Amino acid sequence: MLTAISPKSMTITKTARLGDSLVLESEACTTKITPVSENIVKISCAPEGKFSDMERPGVICTERCHEWEFSEDGSVVTMKLPDLTVAVSKISGSLTFLDGNGRILLKEKEETAREFEEFETYRLGDRLQTRIIETADGKKEVLEDPERLPAGKSFHVRYHFVPGDEDFYGFGQQEKGFGSLRGRKLYVHQGNRKIAVPMFVSTSGYGLLTDTYSPLVFNDDENGAYIYVESDKELVQYFVAGSMNEVIAGYRHLTGKASLLPKWAYGYVQSQERYESQEEILEAVAKSREMGLGMDCIVLDWISWKDGEWGQKSYDPSRFPDPKAMIDTLHENHVHFMISIWPTMAGGTENNKEFAEKGLLLPANTAYNALDKDARNLYFDQLRRTHFSYGTDAWWCDSSEPFTPEWGHRIRMEEGDQYRAFCEEAGLRMPYDYCNSYPLFHAMGIYENQRRAMDEDRSFPEKRVCNLTRSAYTGQQRFGTVMWSGDTGASWDTYRDQIAIGLHFSASGLPYWTNDIGAFFVKRGEFWYWDGKYDDALSNKGYQELYVRWYQYAAFLPMFRAHGTDCRREMWNFEGEFFDALDKSNKLRYSLMPYIYSEAGKVWLEDRSLIRWLAFDFTDDIKCRNITDQYMLGGSLMVCPVTQPMYYDDDGKALREIPKTRKVYFPAGHKWHDLYSGKTYEGGSTHEVDAPLDTIPVFVMDGSIIPMTAPTLSTEELSGDIEFRKFASGPSSYDMYEDSGDGYGYENGEYTIKRINLV
Repeated sequence: MLTAISPKSMTITKTARLGDSLVLESEACTTKITPVSENIVKISCAPEGKFSDMERPGVICTERCHEWEFSEDGSVVTMKLPDLTVAVSKISGSLTFLDGNGRILLKEKEETAREFEEFETYRLGDRLQTRIIETADGKKEVLEDPERLPAGKSFHVRYHFVPGDEDFYGFGQQEKGFGSLRGRKLYVHQGNRKIAVPMFVSTSGYGLLTDTYSPLVFNDDENGAYIYVESDKELVQYFVAGSMNEVIAGYRHLTGKASLLPKWAYGYVQSQERYESQEEILEAVAKSREMGLGMDCIVLDWISWKDGEWGQKSYDPSRFPDPKAMIDTLHENHVHFMISIWPTMAGGTENNKEFAEKGLLLPANTAYNALDKDARNLYFDQLRRTHFSYGTDAWWCDSSEPFTPEWGHRIRMEEGDQYRAFCEEAGLRMPYDYCNSYPLFHAMGIYENQRRAMDEDRSFPEKRVCNLTRSAYTGQQRFGTVMWSGDTGASWDTYRDQIAIGLHFSASGLPYWTNDIGAFFVKRGEFWYWDGKYDDALSNKGYQELYVRWYQYAAFLPMFRAHGTDCRREMWNFEGEFFDALDKSNKLRYSLMPYIYSEAGKVWLEDRSLIRWLAFDFTDDIKCRNITDQYMLGGSLMVCPVTQPMYYDDDGKALREIPKTRKVYFPAGHKWHDLYSGKTYEGGSTHEVDAPLDTIPVFVMDGSIIPMTAPTLSTEELSGDIEFRKFASGPSSYDMYEDSGDGYGYENGEYTIKRINLV
């Protein structure tokens, strides 16, 4: 007969205050609770009491709160902070978090709240065989039957908790758009269309950051609510109490302020796959200026290099004979320049050789080892010799995962299979505990080294780091990054999904996000990801209508950017009513620039979010919690994109008798005013509002002042004449943030906050 072996007990056997921490010991593990502030605690749980010293670069806060006390009362140990109480069951070791009024915020599962399973990790051996495959995501080096050698022990960790009547948002970016995360299972790993951030917020008044650098799984279903961490030495989490907006501020307190982008980055960014020559770029800018279209940046996508030199940080002189002169000409036209750069550098290129000689490439891969500081320094030094010296203003760090094994398949892999493939591919080339962290280190290197270069050589003009990159991780908001949703396919379903996808990403604590207007893929291809619905592209009025609505929505995102393949993306490729609608939205973006930039300043200064779920500001209004097609931009604007075709179907055939309206819910507790007409709506009501082709419904919360200006061709050409439009029946005020628009003087107090009062 089999004999049951009892698990190690979680019962607390010893309690002590050691320095700034409350330490709880049991046979199974040691738990350390460390107050960070009056409403934030760090919880570290190490199996068998063995805490590691592994680097955790996402969290940089070292502050500690000393105003706390603890007591033991029978079976409960209680830690009390000014705004938070943590109660620990001595029987099971599970924690309950309560607010300052004693209301339960989060309760862990009573039994086995934390589970650990030790396992062996592996690294690549010396016997290696790889092959290069071509994908729409670039050239990929894949392993074939690799040799695996033991690399040390780690733990699978599962953390169980018991949700109440609440809703969750966050965990980065998934591929589908949905409202609350209740009842969902999410695989939180990096991918072309996925961004992993191990943070969520709750309508109950708290947020939870799991400070791991490993892939993880969030689950909330009949099997319970839990977070499963693929690999870590211990479980480290931060509990933040407060409203959802306060939780985001708490996340930034822990992981660092979101750096402010240069002002031009909030203007229109023109991109496509791809501009193939210096001449083509200059012609596009010249035509834009001739037609009076606003543009602040133009982007050079992949293959700036010579044929066969993938990722080399140089130009093909036959197509780009004088890149510095090209960039100088752009600057004369008040247009900035962004270039696509890759972590991979083809074998045989000078860049690759330099990394290989120093042993700074990932094993059996052409990508550099961004986890190594010397490699990060070398990567930017190569940029400094060429692109940065030419005057490049911004980086497009494409493929910053850099492993996307799902893109080597013709049919879409199952979600769980994608997760496992990513863990195996990345885990053999990086320490298994750090599989999700590559984009964080990559962005860190770009940011720190650009600032170092400007400090060392004053001939470089001081410019804020602006890094459009496809993946992110904890704390990456410190490094001047804007994330985007990857290579999507054109359809109304995809477009609708993008709204919720971006809001979940913002709810994870990182404020800057965008997407490819009109989707990257427009047509249908043989691989699962080339999944657009419009094989006739711009000749299809159905696609043009979709593009217009997507463009209108993007005009109310942190970065306003067109990009994609299969057809041109400049506005003049659209005709008639479609062009007029695009032009109107472009001008509206520039008219709102004083408001947008002021609100962006508060993202840095006051740790706000630029785009937010309605539930963040109207948590008590239950109807707001699952609205996926309305959101707040800044403190005052509610944006309501049109997400259904009204004029043409997918085949380009005219639709009949479709109302040119959309339904809008107005959150309770406030009156709302139409941005254009000023018409007033009562909070708590639902109305059909006008939404013709050239209009995206936008409403202003009562009591607001919106600073606006005359539209211009670029942010550098804004006149400075600002109209402060009041949307209130009585006196109102607005705090207007302003600074120089570039450089880092704002970090040293070189900004103004002007209080605008209107009666």
